[in-house]
Amino acid sequence: MLSTSLGWKDPMTTSPMALKGLRYLEGIIPMGICPVVTTSLLTDNFTGGLQHWARPEVLTCTSWGAPVIWDSTFNPHVAKQEARRQNLTIGLTVFAVGRYLEKYLERFLDSAERYFMVGQSMVYYVFTDRPEAVPSITLGQGRLLRVEPVQGESRWQDVSMARMRTLYEALGGRLGQEADYVFCLDVDQRFTGNFGPEALADLVAQLHSWHYHWPRWLLPYERDKRSAAALSWGEGDFYYHAALFGGSVAALRKLTAHCALGLQLDRERGIEAVWHDESHLNKFFWLYKPTKVLSPEFCWDPKIGWRTEIRHPRLLWEPKEYALVRN
Repeated sequence: MLSTSLGWKDPMTTSPMALKGLRYLEGIIPMGICPVVTTSLLTDNFTGGLQHWARPEVLTCTSWGAPVIWDSTFNPHVAKQEARRQNLTIGLTVFAVGRYLEKYLERFLDSAERYFMVGQSMVYYVFTDRPEAVPSITLGQGRLLRVEPVQGESRWQDVSMARMRTLYEALGGRLGQEADYVFCLDVDQRFTGNFGPEALADLVAQLHSWHYHWPRWLLPYERDKRSAAALSWGEGDFYYHAALFGGSVAALRKLTAHCALGLQLDRERGIEAVWHDESHLNKFFWLYKPTKVLSPEFCWDPKIGWRTEIRHPRLLWEPKEYALVRN
């Protein structure tokens, strides 16, 4: 979504006909390719050698040598075996505050049980202002669900921004003791395909499905220099989505501490970044490069429509019923 400060209209509110034309034009913008020397050397910490040649139409690596994971570039069986060999426990955090709980949480958890880290030891952490309303779901062997109470907020923006501080504290407590790797997700999504250990790395970022074709100068970074999240016009690599990020406990402690501090500094200055905690997340990933980037197949908005490069979406956005859940 484009910042109104750039003089552009938010594509989520654009008319269907105009949006269709925009989506078509965007889809023909080339994504770039990896240098042959990079693809020959690039390996993954869980899947071994990556099959970059299988996806010549998309960007499969970053300029700093991190893989961009697309369908068919990895062997999921090898990734599962490596995760089991290391005897890992994976954490998944989600915030379900206010009406987001009854609208989205049960479907989110049910879909995660079907597709997220199947066969792996894992623990869910549900942060909510109504612990008694968390639905009961049947969990697979070696999988736990913990409910952590949080304070409700009068504005949805405050809920979004408060999660970085909450996550930082949780990662320094029981969550950090139980899990080896953690993924932090928004609740208004559902899993639709296998999401396994191929996504694991020390620091994982998710390409935003609305912005992965855009040139850097169009990306909706925070531009107000007063904000701790600000990036200048020559800065930034990709635009990352705050609906999904992950990594090791140590790396996520660093990430959440950075974002929480930036949000606090902005609050003291009486300003708010254009995309709230997501703006601060993008600033962090510019300063500290992710070691793995997930393609939009791992978090896709079906409202965008059909794209040839999106073969098997793993996670889909739910319809954004803001009038219902944010009032």
